[in-house]
Amino acid sequence: MSVLSLADMPVAAPAGRKQKNAPAWLNSIIKGDCVAALEKLPAQSVDVIFADPPYNLQLEGNLHRPDQSKVAAVDDDWDKFSDFAAYDAFSRAWLLAARRVLKPTGTIWVIGSYHNIFRVGTTLQDLGFWVLNDVIWRKTNPMPNFRGRRFTNAHETMIWASRDQKAKGYTFNYEAMKMANDEVQMRSDWLFPICTGHERLKDENGDKVHPTQKPEALLHRVLMSSTKPGDVVLDPFFGSGTTGAVAKRLGRHFVGIEREQTYIDAALARIDAVKAIDKPTLAVTTGKRAEPRVAFGALIESGYLKAGTVLTDVKKRWKATVRVDGSLEKDGETASIHRLGARVQELDACNGWTFWHYKDGRQWKQIDDLRQRYRKEVLTAGA
Repeated sequence: MSVLSLADMPVAAPAGRKQKNAPAWLNSIIKGDCVAALEKLPAQSVDVIFADPPYNLQLEGNLHRPDQSKVAAVDDDWDKFSDFAAYDAFSRAWLLAARRVLKPTGTIWVIGSYHNIFRVGTTLQDLGFWVLNDVIWRKTNPMPNFRGRRFTNAHETMIWASRDQKAKGYTFNYEAMKMANDEVQMRSDWLFPICTGHERLKDENGDKVHPTQKPEALLHRVLMSSTKPGDVVLDPFFGSGTTGAVAKRLGRHFVGIEREQTYIDAALARIDAVKAIDKPTLAVTTGKRAEPRVAFGALIESGYLKAGTVLTDVKKRWKATVRVDGSLEKDGETASIHRLGARVQELDACNGWTFWHYKDGRQWKQIDDLRQRYRKEVLTAGA
């Protein structure tokens, strides 16, 4: 992994230009301003963006616990803006730059608190992004409200959006999320602790390296839900490198943008220590919709089923003959496997793949078995 300065970055190539070798910015940290760095990246070059921008917390004075110890709040210069107008201008600038590098099939995640997420959400929509979900990260161990004048702030909000309203083909690993949730649909409220213990990066004095380090469990779910192995994940506010560490572990590529050298040093050491998971283990559960489409005629063309073969239902009530064009014939009537199956049963619809059976030796098997073989041996062989 490398660190690139803005001077090291080449001028962005036009979208669609093929690259023989992996670009220098892949799996690297670009040091510098996020907007300037984003403008150097090629258009439509990343699959997913995870952004943890400054929250503009507007803190006034120090915050103390009941025992008068000082709370290590976020008071860094990078989180300070003169007013809401300045913050909105900042949000618009980086979101515009981010939208340019996002593929048409890509999505963006933006996390924030009540201080900023509604303003960022408005800017997202104004720029043409299309909100898919707002996800609530509910913290099991939030910081208490020490002054006792408000509810405890126990959650943060993530907005998940596609590049535009008509975007198609974005990744959502529905079946994998369902499997991770004990085969129940994954909800939009996620329960995770804040980053503590051995995962929290500390300096030589025992102080936090970064005040808003996100837990790896949160990024794990984000990337597992919306990316595939080999995808490129961009984090324009890289911080201590949580996105890069999780992306590397899950077999995704990453590119981070960060201007603070202290955070870059911590991220480099952290990511270098990560071991990627073996490829076979990275496979995620998929549903029928994710499988390659196979036409019945393809089985005849490829010799998996011969024209003239007689098919029957499981109870041997109806028989039909396979024709050379992939249709079925019964008593002079021809139709597709689905339509003929529906007609003989006097139904409106039928799944012909599971209704019709062919004889394999002494056994009668669903023609869907041949479809699965075709997918494995022809469509995905060597993939």
